[in-house]
Amino acid sequence: MTKEETEKSREAMARLLMIMEKLRGENGCPWDKEQDHISLRKYMIEECYEVIDAIDRNDDDDLQEELGDLLLQVVFHAQLGRERGVFDFADVADGISEKMIRRHPHVFGSEHCDTADEVLVNWAAIKEEEKEDKGKVSRRLDIPRTFPALYRAQKVQKKAAEVGFDWDQSEDVEAKISEEIKEVREAAAGGDEAAIRDEIGDLLFAVVNWSRFYHVDAEEALRESTEKFRRRFYEMEDLILAEGKDLKELSLKEMDAYWDRIKAEEKN
Repeated sequence: MTKEETEKSREAMARLLMIMEKLRGENGCPWDKEQDHISLRKYMIEECYEVIDAIDRNDDDDLQEELGDLLLQVVFHAQLGRERGVFDFADVADGISEKMIRRHPHVFGSEHCDTADEVLVNWAAIKEEEKEDKGKVSRRLDIPRTFPALYRAQKVQKKAAEVGFDWDQSEDVEAKISEEIKEVREAAAGGDEAAIRDEIGDLLFAVVNWSRFYHVDAEEALRESTEKFRRRFYEMEDLILAEGKDLKELSLKEMDAYWDRIKAEEKN
């Protein structure tokens, strides 16, 4: 960064911190003054997803705006920490700076890494050392419960696989999926809702495992399939309306015929 860019960033950050302090101040905003870390939790999650959506849509204007909204959440939590006397924004920024320097010894130190894989191996080893230094008990599968379910399942399975607790080949997982489908059917036949939910959960977990063997991100795959279904449904709906028909009055067989037409047009 140039000297001008550095100064511009410093001024912009100072301005945002000042605005947040005023919003929380004596004559600030009633809503902002009522918030705490817990009440803001859902907004942090929402802003993260909106950033991702802007990235997926390749919309630079929206991405800039959404990153600002996400940064506001960081500043908000930092202000709450400052008011409680436990940390402030400088602590947050310095903390992540120190972490980045510590976890990139190949950039800021004397170590050398030629590939991204080597970097990841180093990163994981340094993380474990950090936990030991803090006196934390390292539990391999301690993946945050708040992660999206498919993403968390992938992380848990990957961590277990790192110590050899894994299927040997994809065909083994495919057999497990067939077994889980059978167990879902048996639970459904018994009419036990809790058992059905449990078995469907096992089935989904097995499918995530299967996707991992093909190096497919299950979270991304499902997101893309959901969007594909949504797009095709709207195209089907538009086609039906263009032909002067009402979607609600059509049978499933008739809707399937339109659906097949949409799919055929996509292939062509």
